[in-house]
Amino acid sequence: MGFSRRFTLGLIGWVVALFVAQGMLIAALATPGLGAARIVAGLMFAAIAWGLWHHVSYTNHAVARFVETLRFGDVGARFDRTGGSGFGALGQAFDNALAQLRDDRDRAADELRFREALVDDMPVALLTIDDAGRIAPGNKAARSLFRHVPGARAADYAGYGATFARRLAEDGPREEVLLLSIDGRPQRVLMRSAVLERLGTRTRAITVQPIQGTLDSVEVAAQTDIVRVLTHEILNSLTPVTSLASTAAALLEGQPPAATADLADARMAVTTLARRAEGLQHFVESYRAIARPPVVTPARFVIAPWADELARLFAADWPLVPLTRSVTPPALQIDADRAMLAQVLINLLRNAAEAASAARADPAVALRIARARDASVAIEVEDNGPGVPDGLRGDIFLPFFTTRKAGTGVGLNLARQIVVAHGGTIDVADAPGGGALFRIVI
Repeated sequence: MGFSRRFTLGLIGWVVALFVAQGMLIAALATPGLGAARIVAGLMFAAIAWGLWHHVSYTNHAVARFVETLRFGDVGARFDRTGGSGFGALGQAFDNALAQLRDDRDRAADELRFREALVDDMPVALLTIDDAGRIAPGNKAARSLFRHVPGARAADYAGYGATFARRLAEDGPREEVLLLSIDGRPQRVLMRSAVLERLGTRTRAITVQPIQGTLDSVEVAAQTDIVRVLTHEILNSLTPVTSLASTAAALLEGQPPAATADLADARMAVTTLARRAEGLQHFVESYRAIARPPVVTPARFVIAPWADELARLFAADWPLVPLTRSVTPPALQIDADRAMLAQVLINLLRNAAEAASAARADPAVALRIARARDASVAIEVEDNGPGVPDGLRGDIFLPFFTTRKAGTGVGLNLARQIVVAHGGTIDVADAPGGGALFRIVI
């Protein structure tokens, strides 16, 4: 039997009982000598009237209490399931409704926590700016990237770049690539800005995504393609020239002594042409190594013994140049291709020793390897030589670029390819005490 039917039948019963009690009370009052009956009839009428009022008002109280629980969010409330006339069914219905609301709220809270965790753990830094211009990091990546910011205003971000600070202060959506100074190293980032208006609140959302590694990979791939095409075309054209020059030189070499100066000059010219063509062919072949991207095979190893081996190799080549070596912490490990990374470091150490020895009577080189704040590994090679001029820092990693007479322009470009293949970055800056500081982050 449903609540409404049981409630209606109960209401009819209370009304009928009230009329019967009323009739009995009127009859007792109209009949002389029934004092006790009048009292009993009066009490009965009052009790039935109170029962009728309670029957009607119980539902109103239950509904009002249910509305209050919704208003204050008290979905843990419970309703009385005892009593007749369907009140138990009413309490059960209200309890079921609150249980459904409680389940829906728990699911919504779980969904909200999931979305908050998703935003907090995403690898792109998120900044939020309110109407008052206050900037707040929106996730872990932002808190890590901008951990050195002293305040919550756009001007407080000027240490990362004046242009970046101006963009934070400017309103409106935008998307552009900026150069930021991150941990003392210039890095390109992709900055996106959007305006969000929700529930009467206006918020600017700024995402900052470092893309230096991606750009390095694209640049290295483009350089590799160019070198591969150039060396292929040059060799295709040079091979027949070399062959013909060698053949002509062999034919002239077998002739009797020249009767005229012209024949002697021709023999010398052809011989020189053959020798230079062979030298040029060997030169181009040596640069084909740049066109073959390195294939790294990472494996985890302890750095300290590996660094000791590099120090011994350096001491054998440069016994008069002291090398300072440090690994922090001593048990530091890295996931990398041990042999290829050693090739990079040997090249950097050799360059550092040559630069310092050519400029000073007291050359010195330092090799420092340490764990960075973001759990990456930073490798630094420092010398006390003349350093790298600002105008050349963007060129020294290009293929074939060199400032040394005996240089080939292959070493630093190949080093960059190996570092980028590890997913890392390499750059050069001024050493604190003068000289050059090459820094690799993997």
